[in-house]
Amino acid sequence: MLRTLTFALLLLPAAASARDWAVDASKSTLGFKGSYQGEAFTGSFRTFDATIAYDAADPSKGKFDVSVDLASADTASAERDDALKGSDFFAVSKFPKAHFVTESFATAADGSVTAQGKLTIRDQTKPVTLAVTFAESGDTATLDVATVLKRADFGLGAGSDWSDVGADVSVHGHLVLTGK
Repeated sequence: MLRTLTFALLLLPAAASARDWAVDASKSTLGFKGSYQGEAFTGSFRTFDATIAYDAADPSKGKFDVSVDLASADTASAERDDALKGSDFFAVSKFPKAHFVTESFATAADGSVTAQGKLTIRDQTKPVTLAVTFAESGDTATLDVATVLKRADFGLGAGSDWSDVGADVSVHGHLVLTGK
């Protein structure tokens, strides 16, 4: 009886945590969509790190911790990329990274999952909700997340020179994962 109880107690920590996943950076993307003078443009961050723990059967035990190298923003326009890195927008010389950490997950009646967390850009930390889609197949999975950010919430392009830039920025991550 004591052995059974001890064995059961040893299993509790394993049952109480989500599965850890490694991100395949070569197959994963972190992109964004914005607009300038009414014309849409897309971009991506070429360099980011993500620590992912997730269990689709119990999302509440999950955790996302993502750090983004803001200097890696690429919109296929050198002029726009330089402006994004400058002091009026990301100010990468002073604030080189953006950081997102989940605080909780919620599952709706229709089965859709959201992750609530905090995003920090330019030392401005704001709550952010991500729509989460997770598809697991054995030791591999894909994780898609999406949200819309208000750039002014983070002090991005606050001056009058930025009035032609859309207020909303759609962000989408597609991560290809391998179980650890």
